[in-house]
Amino acid sequence: MAEITAALVKELREKTGAGMMDCKKALNETGGDIEQAVDWLRKKGLAAAAKKSGRVAAEGLVGVASGPRIAAMVEVNAETDFVARNESFQAFVESVAQIALQIGDDIEAIKTAMLPTGRSVADEITHLIATIGENMSLRRARVLTVPSGVVATYVHGALRPGLGKIGVLAALEAPSESDALEMLGRQVGMHVAATSPSALDVDAVDPAALERERAVLMEQARASGKPEAIIEKMVDGRVRKYYEEVVLLEQVWVHDGESRVKAVVQKAGGKLVAFDRFKLGEGIEKESSDFAAEVAAASGVKKDPDPDLEPA
Repeated sequence: MAEITAALVKELREKTGAGMMDCKKALNETGGDIEQAVDWLRKKGLAAAAKKSGRVAAEGLVGVASGPRIAAMVEVNAETDFVARNESFQAFVESVAQIALQIGDDIEAIKTAMLPTGRSVADEITHLIATIGENMSLRRARVLTVPSGVVATYVHGALRPGLGKIGVLAALEAPSESDALEMLGRQVGMHVAATSPSALDVDAVDPAALERERAVLMEQARASGKPEAIIEKMVDGRVRKYYEEVVLLEQVWVHDGESRVKAVVQKAGGKLVAFDRFKLGEGIEKESSDFAAEVAAASGVKKDPDPDLEPA
């Protein structure tokens, strides 16, 4: 029997895309014969994961977990919304959120963390790909903490507590934790989910984005033909309006339609110091396809043109 070395396990993993623990087990089962181990993994359905790794995964779940003065949020992607309703997948996302809560939001560190299954997070993803049949990935994680106060969580469209399509963390500093502060944090989370601000305060606005906006506003104002001094005032006014759209603390509080977020938070005796918002699949380029054309191509049949699009 050949010695089961780390190099042998690595070679099998590269050949099959299966998880490290599964590769080690396959080599033990086959006496270290790598070709037999490949077949063993294929029979178990564990080598199929590699074939799925190139497919777009833009569905899945956002999961949150929280503790005293800390909260974590993760996004785990799959190919279809159907997988988000799979109990094994949901339990996995919950476990990953708890791991992030314990060790932080470094993705590589999370991937190497061990689960109760005896597999690492990375290997568990490979295992789920093989058993559920879709490509999956741990895309991102975020952890927020405060020295005193609360880090509230909010999940929009929750399939079950802490799991949904949009997640928000809101960090509020205050002299002490309270139910009222927790409720305010949740309301901030609901506000952020609805308005999607890009910055906490004016100072945090991306300078490049602000410069682009100012350039556009300047051109629009100059088209009015007014004197340059008037144009400057017009642009300053429109920049303030821009801040009200993209800066969380400057936005109108969605819960009453008139107060500013900063005024609501100050009145409650807290200080909003950080937030983050994960929307499932945002920024992932999804494949669009003509299903009828795909079927026709697979069958070798030429798809008939749409008569409404034919030239007269």
